[in-house]
Amino acid sequence: MKNYLNINNIVAGYHSGFQLKKVNFSIEKGKFAGIIGPNGSGKTTFFKCLTGDLKTLNGSIELNKVDLAKLQIKEKAKKVAVVSQFTEVTDVTVEDYVIMGRMPYRSNFQFFESKEDHEIAEKYMKLTDVFQFKNKAMSELSGGEQQLAAIARALTQEPELLLLDEPTSHLDISHQVQILNLIQLLNDELGLTVLIIIHDLNLASEYCDYLVMMKDGGVHIQGTPSDVLNYQTIEDVYNTVVITRENPVSKKPVVFLVSDRVMKNQ
Repeated sequence: MKNYLNINNIVAGYHSGFQLKKVNFSIEKGKFAGIIGPNGSGKTTFFKCLTGDLKTLNGSIELNKVDLAKLQIKEKAKKVAVVSQFTEVTDVTVEDYVIMGRMPYRSNFQFFESKEDHEIAEKYMKLTDVFQFKNKAMSELSGGEQQLAAIARALTQEPELLLLDEPTSHLDISHQVQILNLIQLLNDELGLTVLIIIHDLNLASEYCDYLVMMKDGGVHIQGTPSDVLNYQTIEDVYNTVVITRENPVSKKPVVFLVSDRVMKNQ
């Protein structure tokens, strides 16, 4: 289905003066899409608009032709799940943390989780490989394990769209790959539409089907990784000298940095 997630001329901003400038793009159902761009380009501001944490001044965000701003909180939570950059570190157990994702499905006077809630939470704890930690406190887990638990909780909402804000930015490469492989698996096997904010251009290239590159509060370019990640575009947006080549296995672009010392010796 084309134009499943429609971002229609979004304008938003802060008292400081920074504003998004009519952000406009669409993502097809079942795509694994990424938002990239330098610091200050508007990625975080836009993400806050998506989650509803920042009110838009103009424009709309539609999922399958439904304006998300017009949905009640519970109904929106059944359609859209969010994994933030920083996971809540508490003394609650992993199982209790994950099952909180079932809150949108509780009736008004339901105080305890149903058998179905527990079964769904167990299913996604196993899928994300955190079932083994179900009786541990969230505060006892490593950063990578906490992110996996956060993804498990998001999945228990059984959403149509999964939004992730730099879920790998503070992790080592093994955990980065583990989490992105998991998200790719969810995208492939569950048909889950994914939109991720990601800093690392090589990870974005390797895992995403579609990229939106932002600059100065607007969309600079969008398309497949091959469309977006060429040396000229990257240098224009990041003001950094790079070389791009094709990964011989995945055929996706790979970005290589060039230091000033090497440049001076050329």
